Amino acid sequence: MVRIEFLGPIQKEPLELEITNLKELATVLQEDKDMSEWLKNSAVAVNDNLVSSLDTDLKDGDKVSLLPPVCGG
Repeated sequence: MVRIEFLGPIQKEPLELEITNLKELATVLQEDKDMSEWLKNSAVAVNDNLVSSLDTDLKDGDKVSLLPPVCGG
């Protein structure tokens, strides 16, 4: 099971999914109309390490975090 966490202003409860890579996660989240815009702009971390490829493999116990862009002063 992979835990998916949504940080910052993304108002969504964490998910637990049986997935093997980030491509599968993207497919699941694109079905949620509220998430589609966040997916375009968010960074993704696997076990607290930023990743840039949807081909990133996931294993049982991994944590994926979606990090939306944030501005501050």
